[in-house]
Amino acid sequence: MWSFVRSKDRKRWIWLAICKQSLQVVACVIGGRGIATCKKLWSNVPESYQKGLVFSDFWEAYQAVIPDEQHQAVGKETGLTAHVERFNNTIRQRLARFVRKTLSFSKSEHMHLICLHLFLVRYNLDIKAKLAV
Repeated sequence: MWSFVRSKDRKRWIWLAICKQSLQVVACVIGGRGIATCKKLWSNVPESYQKGLVFSDFWEAYQAVIPDEQHQAVGKETGLTAHVERFNNTIRQRLARFVRKTLSFSKSEHMHLICLHLFLVRYNLDIKAKLAV
């Protein structure tokens, strides 16, 4: 998912790793659309999750970073990336600075990341509480 910082010509991509079973976000990073940012995301994924099977779209950065034996590139029609797509919509609905056409925006990457992290903490706690019921 992309958003922007300071001006619309400074796009930033939000990369997420979501656990399919708990629906919690286990890692995130904001950066470019390339392999370097994908490596940063993969290094932020906890070791226990790095051992599991990973589903992604066909973006080439995933294929360059995630080990082949754990990675499965799939199309949207499979439904295996639906949790991430749904979560992107949730972010856009709840945080104005992540909407594509908005008057709200972050003036610094640091604040952009802080806002996202605060949201993720609250989201993960809410999901955990719903699963406990």
